[in-house]
Amino acid sequence: MSKDEETLIKDALSKEDVNEEVKEAKSEIDAAEDDDEGVTGDFEVTKEEMSIIRAELACEFPEDYTYLSDAYVKSVASKPYSKDPSIRRPIEYTMEKLTHVMEWREEVGAPEMETLIHLVNGSEYSDEAKENPEKLVKAKLLAVSLNNASLYWHGFTKEGKPVLWIRCGRKSWYPNVEAEVNALILIADAGIKCMPEGVTDFVVISDSNSPPPPVPSFLINVLKALVRGYPDRLNMLLTAPVGSIIQFVMNLLMPLMPGRLAGKFLLKDMDNATEIMKDMLMNGEEDIP
Repeated sequence: MSKDEETLIKDALSKEDVNEEVKEAKSEIDAAEDDDEGVTGDFEVTKEEMSIIRAELACEFPEDYTYLSDAYVKSVASKPYSKDPSIRRPIEYTMEKLTHVMEWREEVGAPEMETLIHLVNGSEYSDEAKENPEKLVKAKLLAVSLNNASLYWHGFTKEGKPVLWIRCGRKSWYPNVEAEVNALILIADAGIKCMPEGVTDFVVISDSNSPPPPVPSFLINVLKALVRGYPDRLNMLLTAPVGSIIQFVMNLLMPLMPGRLAGKFLLKDMDNATEIMKDMLMNGEEDIP
């Protein structure tokens, strides 16, 4: 570890009550943890059962229920029951899982993220902007986080899974944590809405060259979002290279992660990561931006 990196990490730890935040996050993640994360469902789900689930979601979340595709709903409903893996999950249990996701989306304001972009792209003197000054500030901060182009979708794996790329070197050194998390939610949701038919999860590839100083609050909030808002969405996360700052990040997050989720993280050097990408991406090395 270089002296500069050591200083950055110590500075990050000294600015926040990290231990208390980690403790609170651990409690929240444990409560939301899905024991079936990563388990594939092979049980039949009838059209009638799908209609029942869809109708209940539409009733409870009329503005956002279409966010969940039929393929994703079926992937959740077709899993084995954790209390008895020889049978399928009861419909009530499936509804509980899906309701938790939708409640989290309401809690963080996920359905309105796209409207914030329309607001910030409009006039500051519009009626909506003048009537909602706090919303306008939130929209401007979100735009700042998006404009560094550190997050974007590009290409597919050979299995048809979309790939979300993260360019750590473009991230702000002193970010607004809420805005950064909101940007991730907005980009993730945009990709999910455009997934090919039948696809329910995605791959993340992180270019970890020259990462900014670690911000524990941001990292913890991203993990909470992944567990509570995007269960079974992440197929794999590949990050390279693995320097001191990335090691710090993983050492902070790994104890908080559910076991199956932790197994989806691959930390590699650039040579190994390049070989993995060549084998995984639909057009091999041509798809590496």
